[in-house]
Amino acid sequence: MWSYTHPHFTVHQLPALSDNYIYLLDIPENGILAAIDPAEAAPVEHACNEFGRRLTHILNTHHHWDHVGANAELKQRYDCIIAGAKTDASRIPGIDILVEENKAFLPETGMRVIAVPGHTSGHIAFLIDDALFCGDTLFAAGCGRLFEGTPAQMWQSLGKLARLPGHTRFYCAHEYTLNNLKFALHVDPENIDLKERLERDSALRKRGKPTIPGTIGEELATNPFLRPLNEDFRRTYAQAHGIGEDPVSVFTHIRTAKDHW
Repeated sequence: MWSYTHPHFTVHQLPALSDNYIYLLDIPENGILAAIDPAEAAPVEHACNEFGRRLTHILNTHHHWDHVGANAELKQRYDCIIAGAKTDASRIPGIDILVEENKAFLPETGMRVIAVPGHTSGHIAFLIDDALFCGDTLFAAGCGRLFEGTPAQMWQSLGKLARLPGHTRFYCAHEYTLNNLKFALHVDPENIDLKERLERDSALRKRGKPTIPGTIGEELATNPFLRPLNEDFRRTYAQAHGIGEDPVSVFTHIRTAKDHW
């Protein structure tokens, strides 16, 4: 487990399955201990026992089994409240609270819900202060596959996250970083920031440490799926591949290339 301090709360990062991360959002002043996307129960139960605390909430970003797999078991043990997207309520096990963008949720914490369809049709992200829990929408140097959404939807969703302050730390649900960075260098081989990031993150993984969380600012500089926001990159990439220079066309081409890489 790794822990990260924010102004009013702490985020505990729990490894799960082969490459998942479960996050515990610990807000002492509100008595909240929330699990974000619990893939399995054991890591959460172990952490709760270590802290001497009960789990109060589960926050699901989307319905995939490796994000909701422990919902039922944890709810049975802790009688916790499960929150997920209103548009995906039928696919979130044990859901109690149906959330949506621009509607208050845990208002005492200042938490926001952001609709980010693309990976799935009902995908959401949770933002609290400078911490973003983005599930499988944004990865370090990557983004989720388009299982239910369109490239235009995913591009719009990524654009919402890209507009957050650059210092925002994002907590995604998988450790895919090194593979993503290698693909990113294939797409953007002259990017010095990208080369430095691969060297740094490779060293972290060799020491058994996570590459997550990252920051929105670093993603803007190195994530191939956000690089179409840069006009020079977009124009150069489009001309090299004989495609339209609009952001959606460039994003779509890069996403398709990653799917077959």
